[in-house]
Amino acid sequence: MASGTALIYDEEMTTHKLLWSDPVCDIEVPERLSSSYEQLKCYHLVERCVRVPAREGSEEEILLVHSSEHLEVAKSTQTMNEEELKRVSGNYDAFFFHPNTYRCARLAVGSTLQLVDAVMSGKVFNGMALVRPPGHHSQRNAPNGFCLFNNVAIAAEYAKLKYGLQRILIVDWDVHHGQGIQYIFEEDPSVLYFSWHRYEHQEFWPSLRESDYDAVGLGKGKGFNINLPWNKVGMGNSDFLAAFFHVLLPMAFEFDPELVLVSAGYDSGIGDPEGQMNATPEVFAHLTHFLMQLANGKLCVILEGGYHLKSLSESVCMTVKTLLGDPVPQITGEMAPCLSAVESIQNVRAAHKPYWKWLMYEVLQNLSTKSHLLKKANTNPSTEQESKMTNNDETVKVERFLELHMKNILFPVPPFKTATTDSKSSAHLLPVPVHLVKEMDKTEIKALVSGFYADLVKEDKTLLSLGSMLAILDKILKKEVCNGIAESPTAAVSVAVALRHSVRFGFQRVLCIFVGDMQIIPNTEDGKILMIHICEQEHFSLLLKDAEGNDFFSAVLGFILPVAYSYQPNLTVIAVGPNRSLGISEISLLFALLQGLAESRIFAVIEDTEINLMQSVVKALVGASTPHFGVYVPPTQEKVNRIKILRDQFQQEWKMLQCSGKLSI
Repeated sequence: MASGTALIYDEEMTTHKLLWSDPVCDIEVPERLSSSYEQLKCYHLVERCVRVPAREGSEEEILLVHSSEHLEVAKSTQTMNEEELKRVSGNYDAFFFHPNTYRCARLAVGSTLQLVDAVMSGKVFNGMALVRPPGHHSQRNAPNGFCLFNNVAIAAEYAKLKYGLQRILIVDWDVHHGQGIQYIFEEDPSVLYFSWHRYEHQEFWPSLRESDYDAVGLGKGKGFNINLPWNKVGMGNSDFLAAFFHVLLPMAFEFDPELVLVSAGYDSGIGDPEGQMNATPEVFAHLTHFLMQLANGKLCVILEGGYHLKSLSESVCMTVKTLLGDPVPQITGEMAPCLSAVESIQNVRAAHKPYWKWLMYEVLQNLSTKSHLLKKANTNPSTEQESKMTNNDETVKVERFLELHMKNILFPVPPFKTATTDSKSSAHLLPVPVHLVKEMDKTEIKALVSGFYADLVKEDKTLLSLGSMLAILDKILKKEVCNGIAESPTAAVSVAVALRHSVRFGFQRVLCIFVGDMQIIPNTEDGKILMIHICEQEHFSLLLKDAEGNDFFSAVLGFILPVAYSYQPNLTVIAVGPNRSLGISEISLLFALLQGLAESRIFAVIEDTEINLMQSVVKALVGASTPHFGVYVPPTQEKVNRIKILRDQFQQEWKMLQCSGKLSI
């Protein structure tokens, strides 16, 4: 089985630089690469990665996407003097040549393909390529927007040719629209391209009509081009997460990619002079975590933009930490997408309804009229000149903020990932190594129960199982392990004890999800515990009835994840009982997705001792790839309507739900 995370970096790619004064291009500096690599070294991440050497992309590989004329122009610049380089560069929109640009661009292409080979061959699980020049604006016949060769587009064509792949997902989280990728694949149903980008009703570069939400692809590629335009600046963490919950992830799970490529531009991050957005570095950890659940974990992240060096380098580190399997930091900021983001998301869903099964029964409206009315109010009033004047002050301010912010959100990684006890001698059957903890002493359990939990524990068999359960839970609460799994003959009672025990320990927001039929013990810890029940019996307020099969995706992505992220728990407890409507693969994916919350602290209590279930949950907890779901079957209209009723009922309280269904702002 593949293991490890590849990192590709070659210092030679820093030799591509601007030789003359150009206010448009002067932000694309070599330090973008070197500062990111230095920050990775500071966090001791470089030594944890599998180093894969860079190589030059061949002419044949470049010609998979680009014309021979384009290649010849690039080659010819190697021997030009500065005046000649300046003249050739002036033929293109926002691009500059250096005598070493061609060599660097070939290294960028080759590094990207090296990463694809390492992931597809099973040498590594996933990886990141730090490359310059970037690629996603580059077109078949011309450089564009700092980009000479389209690294990610070449990688997609290369993977299709070499590995016979039929479904590749490209996620472009750069703040600019990767129109180069769109043009290359807009008629190709084998590549699903998703881009969010600053648009401001076509006023922001590249200012193209085809960057709007209704550009869905052409011919056989209709539905496979997803543009999510941001029509105002200042978008934050909740806006980006809402886009994943309500657009990208449902489409991605239905598309079922065999490989995920990320055009990873970090100019969506706070402080970036281009993006003027407010996303903090940890949001990229969450986005990466979600994408790791696709394509059996085959994920290649390739650097694109990012022009605030501190914001860029911290965001790169958050991405690599997540690829390595570290716990995901708690997301910061209010979990409520802004009205402009909600409207853009609604418009994308409406535009794509004819092409996607998961949208088949959604009642969607196009909100472009309302967006147009908001145009003047939401467009950033500052001119480019004013932005330049305040840029230096703003850079310093953001650097200071990020220094403090990273200290606040980063935490020591627990020495062990997953804990269990060997009380039933089943630990040796688990598929991966886990940390074994000793059961709590029986005298200690009895004292605890009589002092705090006597009203909950009525039977001896429950009392006996608590020694194992509390020992694992204490390790999680003390942050000695990330997560743990316990067996219990009475999961509902064990969970009730665990919830009260966690609150007594000082945890103020505990999310508890029940899967299967079990008698829920009412929560007496007012406001400190949120319960969601996935079952077949309608006997609980926040309930998802019978969310089996592919209805699971609309339930989890459309309801559970938005509610959970709105709540922001500091511990997640998942209880799995009998007569459950979810299969083993759905339960495993639920565990995997929820590890983005609570610094990945999850406590699993399993009533069913079926070894396949235990094995699958443990694999999800330790970060192994999630199982393949097979051919997507759309949810039934009844289930879609039921989840919509729940969304409408709770969206005032849990605002991350507001990106789907009717608006209530």
